[in-house]
Amino acid sequence: MSHTEVKLKVPFGNKLLDAVCLVPNKSLTYGVILTHGASGDMNLPHLTSLASHLASHGFFCLRFTCKGLNIVHRIKAYKSVLNYLKTSEYKLTGVFLGGRSMGSRAAASVLCHIEPDDADDFVRGLICISYPLHHPKQQHKLRDEDLFRIKDPVLFVSGSADEMCEKNLLEKVAQKMQAPHKIHWIEKANHSMAVKGRSTNDVFKEINTQILFWIQEITETDKK
Repeated sequence: MSHTEVKLKVPFGNKLLDAVCLVPNKSLTYGVILTHGASGDMNLPHLTSLASHLASHGFFCLRFTCKGLNIVHRIKAYKSVLNYLKTSEYKLTGVFLGGRSMGSRAAASVLCHIEPDDADDFVRGLICISYPLHHPKQQHKLRDEDLFRIKDPVLFVSGSADEMCEKNLLEKVAQKMQAPHKIHWIEKANHSMAVKGRSTNDVFKEINTQILFWIQEITETDKK
């Protein structure tokens, strides 16, 4: 399915966030917000590949850049983007919040802090790519508090050799979550989703396919 690229400036306090939308050439229903980790920007190959894949299957995609290592700042920026989409000209029925590494932490925090008054089902789920559950070699300090407060569906896509998300620790955290959840492990992938002996595009294809399938499952259920 063809789509159009639209560059945006999203209001954030007295600043503007750089963003790009991929808008499918069809009537819109659902969208996905994506942002990067501690380094890079919205043009990270992981995000551009995923956005193109989702848009080609009819899902509106917005990627945005917000640099800086302050998680509170990143959370506020993410919330501004979400609020922008809720009242935008695209008139989406619902969105999925997503991100890579630190971006997925920000998305999780936004989702778990949505006020009851905002519980209009606009946000349909959370996509965490390489969720940074802990610092390398600091498995005793887990970043799991927000995950326990989420009630909407969550998809984790993580590398089984991720130095910031030990496999058995994420599985234990997921078991305690009240939200419906799924974990897809990319075998032998590290935090950057690099796998020795596999091409980057091959890994991207696996990630993109899993995320699209999960979103389609949820949106098809919504129609019933």
